[in-house]
Amino acid sequence: MELLSIFNSDSEIFQWVVLPILIFLARISDQTIGTVRLIFLGKGYKHLAPILGFFEVIIWLLAVGQIMKHLDNVLAYVAYGGGFAMGNYIGMTIEERLSIGNVMIRVIPKYNSKQLISRLRENNYGVTSVEAEGSQGKVDIIFTIIKRKDVEHAVSIINEMNPAAFYTIEEIKSIKEGIFRQTKNTSIFDQFTFSVKKNK
Repeated sequence: MELLSIFNSDSEIFQWVVLPILIFLARISDQTIGTVRLIFLGKGYKHLAPILGFFEVIIWLLAVGQIMKHLDNVLAYVAYGGGFAMGNYIGMTIEERLSIGNVMIRVIPKYNSKQLISRLRENNYGVTSVEAEGSQGKVDIIFTIIKRKDVEHAVSIINEMNPAAFYTIEEIKSIKEGIFRQTKNTSIFDQFTFSVKKNK
């Protein structure tokens, strides 16, 4: 009976402890989903975004509904704001762990550009190079578009072959064809998102 009384909406424990915790958890959930949904939209996964949006709105409505029922509960507002902040952080962390999408690495080597290009190609990265004029004379600009999960590996090659190289990494929304490094270990999620991208 004592346990059931805790979940009674009229009890003080529910008002000042249980309710804020529930709102906090609900807000974390919907904001995490929302953050991942926006990231998916930015990367062109338009088939996944509406599904995530459905669950995001349902959870958000439940949280806001409880806020509206308890407008005099200050802890509910604090829990709502805290859940929002934490949800953003968790959403970005999840996206980093998933490492979805593609990026373009632009490299301007200081020297040994041919060796760098050769090493990248040996590791099955598609590489395009062009000659350009820099502030200190002629330079080669190397472009490679890779899967985001391969960034650490590609950058390690650049730093090994040309430690003084200048490089930038940019997000790519969508691509068509190209040469990509094949990895043996692929998750079900990777296969699913790749098939969605291919059928766009």
